[in-house]
Amino acid sequence: MAEAATNELLKPEGEATDASKSVFNLGAVVGDLTIEEDASSNDISLEGLQQELEECKADEEYITESDNLVSLHDQIRDCDVILSQMETLLGGFQVEIGSISSDIKILQEKSLDMGLKLKNRKVAESKLAKFVEDIIVPPRMIEIIVDGEVNEEYLRTLEILSKKLKFVEVDSMVKTSNALKDVQPELERLRQKAISKVFEFMIQKLYALRKPKTNIQILQQSILLKYKYVITFLKEHGKEIYNEVRVAYTDTMNKVLSAHFRAYIQALEKLQLDIAGPTDLIGVDTRSTSLFSRGREPLKNRSAIFALGDRINILKEIDEPSLIPHIAEASSKKYPYEVLFRSLHKLLMDTATSEYVFCGDFFGEESVFLDIFSGPFTVMDEHFGTILPNCFDAIGIMLMIRITHQHQLIMSRRRIPCLDSYLDKVNISLWPRFKMIFDMHINSLRNANVKTLWEDDVHPHYVMRRYAEFTASLIQLNVDYGDGQLDLNMERLKMAIDDLLIKLAKTFTKPKLQTVFLINNYDMTIAVLKEAGPEGGKIQLHFEELLKNNTAVYVEELLVEHFGNLIKFVKTRASAEEGSSDKAAITVAEVEPLVKDFGSRWKAAIELMHGDVITSFSNFLCGMEILRAALTQLLLYYTRLSDCMKRIAGGSALNKDLVSISSIMYEIRKYSRTF
Repeated sequence: MAEAATNELLKPEGEATDASKSVFNLGAVVGDLTIEEDASSNDISLEGLQQELEECKADEEYITESDNLVSLHDQIRDCDVILSQMETLLGGFQVEIGSISSDIKILQEKSLDMGLKLKNRKVAESKLAKFVEDIIVPPRMIEIIVDGEVNEEYLRTLEILSKKLKFVEVDSMVKTSNALKDVQPELERLRQKAISKVFEFMIQKLYALRKPKTNIQILQQSILLKYKYVITFLKEHGKEIYNEVRVAYTDTMNKVLSAHFRAYIQALEKLQLDIAGPTDLIGVDTRSTSLFSRGREPLKNRSAIFALGDRINILKEIDEPSLIPHIAEASSKKYPYEVLFRSLHKLLMDTATSEYVFCGDFFGEESVFLDIFSGPFTVMDEHFGTILPNCFDAIGIMLMIRITHQHQLIMSRRRIPCLDSYLDKVNISLWPRFKMIFDMHINSLRNANVKTLWEDDVHPHYVMRRYAEFTASLIQLNVDYGDGQLDLNMERLKMAIDDLLIKLAKTFTKPKLQTVFLINNYDMTIAVLKEAGPEGGKIQLHFEELLKNNTAVYVEELLVEHFGNLIKFVKTRASAEEGSSDKAAITVAEVEPLVKDFGSRWKAAIELMHGDVITSFSNFLCGMEILRAALTQLLLYYTRLSDCMKRIAGGSALNKDLVSISSIMYEIRKYSRTF
């Protein structure tokens, strides 16, 4: 339709003048629509006509623009020509680009190939450079190794030489290279020269350790550790020379430390205070003397043999520095052996810790430490071999056992295991000795001569005091350990002292004195155990039960002594009347003497009981407790007598002779206030 309209517009002007022959014949433009056809329509409306008129106006505008359309047609045709030319040109470009793409692909392949070759050449170059660097022997290195002093620069050069020696030894390709044939002799000469030089250097430094008054730790830390690479070099490239250096060091330190410990032990022995001898046993009579005890320095208090006292403070001073012998000797002070034991082992721990750490850093071998300390351990063993057989101080040995345990904990916290086996051996040697001395104490009780030990005195016996202090000391030393073996031994000791105490009590002719003797000893034992702390346990309970039983016995004996008839009547007649009606009735005549006798002398009897208690018992508080118990029991007996009188026919006649309960209570309170 567009082409028809264009052709119509392109007709000559002459033909345009004939347009009137065909009224509104615009078929090509408006679809062959004519006025006649529209006029023939019976349904033409004003709106339709208006629409057609508007379309006609649009067509007229289109016709007026025909020139522009022609120009546009020409331009489009020109564009088609240009585009055709461009299509041809682009087709040529496409062909050329295809050719260039194949060229680029070829260049890319060549580039990858060249890159691979370059990479391979760089790898080869780096390996070759590394090979040359590792195998070449620079003149400067030769100069330092041969003529240089052993210092930090020398150590750095040794490291370089070590790398070169390892390189030619480890790499299999190097062994087949021609370069090695030229370099290897030079490297070997340098190795030998370096080994010879550092060996002389190390031997010279080790000799400095032998000089008197040398501070070994400072020399090790400030000098030897700076040159520990020398040991590494010798270990890797001169094993025989390394072994010589190792032997020289271990031999030097073995002798030096052995001499130090031997001198220290000799100095400590001058400070030793002997505590106990073979006769200082619980069951041995103190009045007997022996050759062994005459030469020993006397103590201010002989009971210190069995009492712990201030000696327990050594466990609180476990980390204190070791004793300095010449200072202690200047003050003329003597120490129990456990103090010297702690000081000696403190020195051993500190020395062993320092040496163990140094050997690990310097040699890297634990066996070096063991070789060094074989000498000091021998010195220590010899010392204990002479001390232990002559030690009879059970408390001192138990303190040493506890000190050893604390030292094991200290070494464990330091994470230094080098003394584990030694401390275990010390512990194992101490326990049998303690057991032997403990058995000596038990046997001294079992085999004690009662006649020799007996004293005509109801106050606490010195053997029982020894036992109490000895037991309290061991209980204190067992608080934080709960050693079952020690508990069993103390149980054996308790049974032995019980038997001996009963034997001693039976030497008194009067039962009352026997009971008083037992009460005094049991009370003293309980007091000593309580002073030691609240850890008396089963042993303290055992003696408390014995004290309770014997107190009840004494109360009865005391009351029978002063009010025997009254107590006999209450226990026999009054109790029989309460329990049975078959017995003969109690009469006033039977009771009247008892009532009048009690009323006439009860206060005096109580005063006598008070005096008896005061003189019989060492512990005033214990005596007052016993007196109060006796008065309370007396009140109970008298109350039962009063109750019995109320049931007797005509018993009211004796009411005037009865002592009131309140009066007796008043007397009891009066004596209770005295303590």
